[in-house]
Amino acid sequence: MPTRCAWVTADPDYRAYHDEEWGVPVHDDQRLFEFLILEGAQAGLSWLTILKKRNNYRQAMDAFDPARVARYGEDRLADLWHNPGIIRNRLKIEAAVINARAFLDIQAAYGSFDRYLWQFVDGRPRQNQWRSIDEVPAATPTSERLSRDLRKRGFKFVGPVICYSLMQAVGMVNDHTVDCFRWAELRRLAG
Repeated sequence: MPTRCAWVTADPDYRAYHDEEWGVPVHDDQRLFEFLILEGAQAGLSWLTILKKRNNYRQAMDAFDPARVARYGEDRLADLWHNPGIIRNRLKIEAAVINARAFLDIQAAYGSFDRYLWQFVDGRPRQNQWRSIDEVPAATPTSERLSRDLRKRGFKFVGPVICYSLMQAVGMVNDHTVDCFRWAELRRLAG
């Protein structure tokens, strides 16, 4: 059995997420929007809770198409508030629509959300060398800058901790611990 980061449980969905997705660089705008919304939905909850509901979110939110989510009106929001397959927090659901509109503004200004987001790490994943999960920060000066900029642009649920979780999820940083089998694989991937 390979050595994994200490935060990974025996849950098969969690292992698959760690082994196949977490920390892999993402450059597709729709996937970036998905992670942005799901990381915001996670606030105050475990990632495993969100992971178990991810397919429900994909179905409920038009596969995370930001243009479609940006057009949601009161009727659509009411449907989401009553959907037991997602986190039924009014503020988080409203934030998804607000964030979709701000996301589209960034795409228009930068050509893609990918170009905007990855500028915060100069276009390359940062390769950390944590020996223990205890060394991994909850936020960094970079995630604080990203958070400030997103909030200035109207985004909600994008505090520094949420932004750092986003950066970890989409591979802007390699925060696998050095004993984890994925650390070296992602380091090689970054070239």
